[in-house]
Amino acid sequence: MKIGIDLGGSHIAIGVVDSNGQIVEKKEVRILEKEKKNITEFIEKYIIENVNDFIKRYDIKTIGIAIPGTLDEKSIIKSVNLGIENYDIVKELNKKIKLPIKIKNDAKCAALAENKYGALKNYNRTLFLTLGTGIGGAVVINNELLDAGALPGMEVGHMVINKDGLLCKCGNNGCFEKYASMKALKNNLREQLNLDEKTKGQELFEMIRDNKKDASNYEIIENVVTDFIENLSIGIGNLVNLFEPEAIVIGGSFVYFEEVLLERLKNNLVNGNYLFNKKTNVIIKTAILGNEAGIIGSTLI
Repeated sequence: MKIGIDLGGSHIAIGVVDSNGQIVEKKEVRILEKEKKNITEFIEKYIIENVNDFIKRYDIKTIGIAIPGTLDEKSIIKSVNLGIENYDIVKELNKKIKLPIKIKNDAKCAALAENKYGALKNYNRTLFLTLGTGIGGAVVINNELLDAGALPGMEVGHMVINKDGLLCKCGNNGCFEKYASMKALKNNLREQLNLDEKTKGQELFEMIRDNKKDASNYEIIENVVTDFIENLSIGIGNLVNLFEPEAIVIGGSFVYFEEVLLERLKNNLVNGNYLFNKKTNVIIKTAILGNEAGIIGSTLI
């Protein structure tokens, strides 16, 4: 057995994973704004407490952690969405957890999981995107992650798609994830509809799904979704033009909105002016493993 940890911008999920890539038991917690004030302390406490509980009850050999941002073998160099820089997470956790710990970028972990067990496994050249608090990415060629060297690269969420655009936490303006992350979609819907920030994603999904032309909020919802699809198409179109993948798989909380977003995205990419090499079809799928891909993939590093 191995423990996989998905340390996201808004949650921590910890799972016990068997040799077949199945999650046997899982615990999860949201990271609220109050926790972000002492984020490393919160991370350490939650992980140490729950990992040691699992160690008592399962024969655990190793631990993997999927983390958004730029990492080296033991440290978080910079994680914009967690607000962390130069944090030796492995050293700190090993003070209380006496097992080997490996870390890797979360999108790359999810790509490894989808490549071995999920939606990428029948293709040789693929693009994986995770849409959640931010946007992460990975390219897999012949079962190997594209290697950018000392720094992991594939920070697709920080491609600039609007040079005079919104200020990103990374310090640049107009980053892809400021317009096409699921956080951006949800926040824009809440803002335009004057909804409380606690309005859940499921409620927003239902609003999009049930939106009718004669509804009072039809134009507001339609405009927000149309802008989101256009911005997502710009970013994905750039990546397709670079890598020409056989298939694209999207994970993160996008999977919960598949019914209302996926076909619109496909049609927009094919019929819009985004692709250098025009196509009659673009293979885009949602991640089979859903939000559990990070947990599973972190046990494969």
